[in-house]
This record gives sequence, structure tokens and C-alpha cells, in this order.
Amino acid sequence: MTVLVWIADDTWQSCVDAARAYEGSEFLLLHVSDHDVPGAAHGAFAGLFGRSSRDPGTRLDDLAAGHAAQLLDAAAERLGLPCTTSARIGRVEHEVVAAAREASLLILCRDGDVSHAGPRSLGHATRFVVDHAPCPVLLVWPT
Repeated sequence: MTVLVWIADDTWQSCVDAARAYEGSEFLLLHVSDHDVPGAAHGAFAGLFGRSSRDPGTRLDDLAAGHAAQLLDAAAERLGLPCTTSARIGRVEHEVVAAAREASLLILCRDGDVSHAGPRSLGHATRFVVDHAPCPVLLVWPT
């Protein structure tokens, strides 16, 4: 059994804690950095070519990669079980759904208005993943 754990910035701890119940499984911890912000910076730089010698999009790419690595390391340590990690860049919801094609279970967390149950307790990307995941989904409440 392959358990895919979506490591999102604000809710990853709850997902990792829920994953521990599946000890004995293969774990893949996935973090996805949205490509929109670095892409916008690259585009802005291209429009101002010649005014600066350093593309700010490159710096944002580096910061995103470093952040993803730190988050995945912290998640692996919290899990305390053998696991692999993956950092992707792209449209978050599409990358998670693509990774879930190889999974037996996807663990993710509510990330919207969690003051009460219902559709608003899911953010846009999370709603998309729940609706399109090709495997069973374990949706947990943040703690």
C-alpha cells in the first residue's frame, strides 16, 4: 500500500499524524510549490529587461525549493517512519492529483473555514483534489 501525504504549508502536521496509523505502508510525502509567483516575477523581469542584471524569478524559485526541502524534512522527521519525499512545481491541485495516480490512499487536510463542517471548509485546490483524486482520500481536520 502506498500512502501519499500532501504536505501543505499550514496543515501538514495533521496529515503526518494521520499517516502514522498506516505504519507498514510505503509513504510518499509530497509538497507542491505553485508556479504562479515565480512565473510572474520572470515575466515582470522580461518586460523590464536591461534594468536589472538579476532575474527575481530565479531567486523566488530558489526560495521555494529551499522551503519545500525544509518542510519535507520536518514532515519526514515527524512521521518517524521510512518514507520518500517529492517536491514538485506547478498547479498545486493538478500535481497532487497526478501523484495520487500511483497511490493507494491520499491523506490531505481541510484548509478553508474550519469553524464548521461543509464545503467552505475546503480551499479551492483541496476541493479540486477531493473531487478528482483517482484513489481513496482520507480528509482530516487540522489540529
